[in-house]
Amino acid sequence: MSAAITPVAGGASRFAEALVDLLDRVEYRRVSIEDQLDPVYRLRYEAYRREEFIPFNSQQVVRDEFDELPNVSCFGVHIDGRLVSSIRVHHLCRETPTSPAQSVFPDLVDHLVHDGVRLVDPGRFTADHEASLAYPALPFLALRIGVMAARHYDARYCLSSVRPEHSAFYRRVFNSTQWGEARYYHGLRFPMVLMVADVPAIYPGLLERYPFFMSTEEERHALFESPAGTVGMVTPSARLARRIEELGGALET
Repeated sequence: MSAAITPVAGGASRFAEALVDLLDRVEYRRVSIEDQLDPVYRLRYEAYRREEFIPFNSQQVVRDEFDELPNVSCFGVHIDGRLVSSIRVHHLCRETPTSPAQSVFPDLVDHLVHDGVRLVDPGRFTADHEASLAYPALPFLALRIGVMAARHYDARYCLSSVRPEHSAFYRRVFNSTQWGEARYYHGLRFPMVLMVADVPAIYPGLLERYPFFMSTEEERHALFESPAGTVGMVTPSARLARRIEELGGALET
């Protein structure tokens, strides 16, 4: 599911600073693949049922075959200790060539993986309804995980399967371009388009405009390298990473 972004009043710099402050109240938690009833899967179900995108099921969770892949990481986003959002990330390479976007757009993705190009595929963004009203910029907190994944896995491209009406956001924020035409995603009742960001080209400018996307190597390692379920809550490091960069620039001058 793509991230629906509600416009935020004020200039980009004021918005970015507000997100850095909000991150002080945020924690991330990686979901254990063995826990099939994790609250993240129930949050998915509630979000999809609210929009009538999926039928009722008695377990009231949403999981699929892509949650079982060896290249998946799934996360819950918490504000003040409360689960408010979630996102799932797949990284693609020759050894792990499968992801949701790849399965829907194989003709656009497979040749890249075959040629050794590294990709990340963030998806399954969902949000608590009340939290989405209280925090209009909530999707950015989850999308930050996708940005960190692109850096951690040294990805050339970041794939985003999004509803057509959300493509303008990805063009504006990530300078993404649309590859191919709209297609239907597994189990959902609306079409998706594939938006692709060229990570090396956009990454420096992205961090300059949106410093809340910054992170330290320690945070990225805790999220993506530590076995799921062994780390607990991970605190965002954007403020620290920004300070380190500022100090580095000061030392160079």
